[in-house]
Amino acid sequence: MKKIALFLHQPYCSVQSGNGVIQALSRYYSFKIFTRHTLEKDFFDDVDMICFPGGLGDADNFNFLTKEHRQRIQKFVHAGGAYLGICMGAYWAGSEYFNLVKDVDAVQYIKRPGTDTRTPHAKNLTVNWQGRDVNMFFYDGCSLVGDENKFKTVARYANGDPMAIVQGRIGLIGCHPESEAHWYNDYSWMRGKYHQGSQHQLLLDFVDSILRI
Repeated sequence: MKKIALFLHQPYCSVQSGNGVIQALSRYYSFKIFTRHTLEKDFFDDVDMICFPGGLGDADNFNFLTKEHRQRIQKFVHAGGAYLGICMGAYWAGSEYFNLVKDVDAVQYIKRPGTDTRTPHAKNLTVNWQGRDVNMFFYDGCSLVGDENKFKTVARYANGDPMAIVQGRIGLIGCHPESEAHWYNDYSWMRGKYHQGSQHQLLLDFVDSILRI
């Protein structure tokens, strides 16, 4: 069974999002959790993928949270290890942070031309995932903009911006396919809109496609 190292630090890489990732993938992948604190030198030696999930907060917390591991994570990915970034974790793959992807950057969707929302708050946005429209949990997620010849687009927002992409063994997602029922129940306008776990399969297929490379 392949192994994923999952970074958690409430609320920036949140327990809520991390739990959703585990629920979506744990039948087929094992997990080891790490935080901002010092790790054993061999911690990533048995890991196939590093995952930074989504959460609440400001990306400026990147320096505080990752200073202990930044170079090791960059080395892991540059040596062929896989990276999964969801929402905040997708932002952190960009040029101002881990700088893992080439000719593409993560920017706020709410500030993009033609966006169907101008507010960062929780909502069920329509996105097109591999040719099929689905409504997916959104909370100030990113567009992944750049040279589309340099990555594979898996999903798009309503304005056409890439929402989920794969570049080599790096997968980035702006919305939240790992979302669980209680996420929706926390907001009166979202109740009754949960995807009943179907988007967990989308996330599983997404991760499978990266780790098969």
